[in-house]
Amino acid sequence: MCALLFVFKNQSAGMVTIMNFYMTYGTIDYLTKLKEDQPDQNILLLSKDDNALLMHESDGPSIFKEPKKYEVLDESGVFENGSFAVLNNIPVTYEGKPLFEQRFKERARMIENEPGFTAIRVLRPVSGDTYVILTLWDSEKSFKDWQNSKAYEHAHKKRGTEEGVDQKDIFARPSYVTTYQAVRP
Repeated sequence: MCALLFVFKNQSAGMVTIMNFYMTYGTIDYLTKLKEDQPDQNILLLSKDDNALLMHESDGPSIFKEPKKYEVLDESGVFENGSFAVLNNIPVTYEGKPLFEQRFKERARMIENEPGFTAIRVLRPVSGDTYVILTLWDSEKSFKDWQNSKAYEHAHKKRGTEEGVDQKDIFARPSYVTTYQAVRP
């Protein structure tokens, strides 16, 4: 069995650091207060309809009582700058995790050049089987423009082919997408 571990080097100390990413759900009022109580943390507050989501990125422990915890496998951009969040939730079998992670290690990295892109995080669940591919944009329009771009086509060119990871028997159940808007003061 092969396993992959993506790590980031702390340039100043020369040490390897695994970045943690935490999510918690609740009411907009409760999560707004929680965010305001932590002004020095990397936090993004998002909402959709009556649901709210608070994200926290740190190399230390969570500020949340009962978060969903992830390890950041790959990242680019500053997630706190995002205004529109897209979470692609992908359940992966235990046996499929190395292949799935390898696919993202080899991603084309073209999304970073798209107009309106602010950040991406590839998140491995600490418990459970659902990975999250989080992309953040300056607007929903920018995300939709990316979906219609050559970069999107290139990133998904193997989909539906024999080489595509979607043709492998590595998914525990169908994936699903959730979207949120950032809540700004």
